[in-house]
Amino acid sequence: MDLSTRTVLVVGGTSGIGRELARRFAAAGSTVAVGGRNPEALAELAGEGFGTFGVDVTDSASVASFRAAVLDRYPGLDTVVTMSGVMLLEDLRDPAHYTAAETTIDTNLLGTVRVLDAFTPHLIGRGAGTFLTVSSGIGFLPFPPMPSYAASKAAVHAYSEALRAQLDGTGVGVVELVPPAVATAGQEKVNPHALPLDDFATEVMDLLSQEPTPREILVQGVRMHRWAERDGTYDDLVAQRSRALAMLPGRQG
Repeated sequence: MDLSTRTVLVVGGTSGIGRELARRFAAAGSTVAVGGRNPEALAELAGEGFGTFGVDVTDSASVASFRAAVLDRYPGLDTVVTMSGVMLLEDLRDPAHYTAAETTIDTNLLGTVRVLDAFTPHLIGRGAGTFLTVSSGIGFLPFPPMPSYAASKAAVHAYSEALRAQLDGTGVGVVELVPPAVATAGQEKVNPHALPLDDFATEVMDLLSQEPTPREILVQGVRMHRWAERDGTYDDLVAQRSRALAMLPGRQG
């Protein structure tokens, strides 16, 4: 992927990994726009020179108006990054967890689908372009305190595989970014092993620059998650990660 000539839209790029990747694409020479829900963050990014658009990926009408505004300003859009996501703890012994599950699936999975659906006709019409979907190492090696997050990201992986197959021959590629825990959005406070954001972004951009671009962007720190079943480490690692269930409010004391 030639990172110097792209017109990139990062949906969910107002913070964390998404914002850093937007900055990295821009630094490489691409034209970059960012969509998100946080007006203050969008204003800050606009001040840095990014095109900015408000969007709520859980609202189909919002996504539709967002698509129209983006394509009006950036008719040459060729790369769409689907970053929107939430990470919520859930205690499955408490039926009240369902609200968190519903929010997680609506944002992480259905939000991704809404964005992909919005821009698929445009990219097919161009005959070239790339979707960069974002799953997670947790989609391959579950983190038991966040069951719906893990399920949503496993679903994004499966959906990305199906989308790639269905778009074969159209000129539109599908690349899946699989992050490990990255030191952003509070991860650095609860996970001492979280990868520094700067190191993560550097490795991601290096992988995206490879020819051909890998189908899955796997930084070194996520490969133990991605290949746990293949390597025979899955059961032991899930057992280790299950110790974190003690962090749930209902399990303390």
